[in-house]
Amino acid sequence: MKLLDGKVALVTGGSRGIGAAIVRRFAENGANVAFTYQSSAEKAQALADEISQLGVMVKAYQSNAASYPEAEALVNETLKDFGKIDILVNNAGITRDNLMLRMSEEQWDEVIQTNLKSVFNLTKHLMRFMMKNGGGSIINLSSIVGITGNAGQANYAASKAGIIGFSKSIAKEMGSRNIRCNVIAPGFISTDMTDALDDKTRELYLSNIPLKRFGKGEEVADTCVFLGSDLSSYVSGQVLSVCGALNT
Repeated sequence: MKLLDGKVALVTGGSRGIGAAIVRRFAENGANVAFTYQSSAEKAQALADEISQLGVMVKAYQSNAASYPEAEALVNETLKDFGKIDILVNNAGITRDNLMLRMSEEQWDEVIQTNLKSVFNLTKHLMRFMMKNGGGSIINLSSIVGITGNAGQANYAASKAGIIGFSKSIAKEMGSRNIRCNVIAPGFISTDMTDALDDKTRELYLSNIPLKRFGKGEEVADTCVFLGSDLSSYVSGQVLSVCGALNT
């Protein structure tokens, strides 16, 4: 039996990178998966076509998670199409890096809206259904930067730290309704961004990681599978760092 057989998952920002890895892993473990994209329509459809070959139901939705009404429409449409949502993965996120002296109000607001308000939006709109359905698992993607801070990323670090405080609060509020809420805090994960680093910068980053390598999107996705499955039925309000011991 697969770990997520019979479950329905909704993943925001699921068309590429870590999000796409989560969508694949969920489907491989038997989940029916709804995922969102904002502008990568071709990538989203290609992923949906790929996932459908696994024999599960999958659908891509164009939606801006930072928009409260769009998040409401997404939840309602997903429930209409899939019948239920057992797992919510809030993965949508952006960076707009700059030193605080140079950071614009727009750079601050855009990151907070996309990274933090989106988590509120989706959680808020799905909460009542999960309560009526007898429970659920909410998995929020933060970052080790949300724990340690990082120069030039005050907006990003604030948004990711906010996710941690939000998730712990939801875990306490909704535990009596069998709704679990946890956080994954990835470290340096191999993406298009890390692939583009020059050798000197790459070596500098690697020298600070005890496991001496960047993580893989699939390793973050495997942690999501654990938190979405019944294997983690007594795990809530926790922050799991997937960082190769960088944050230790």
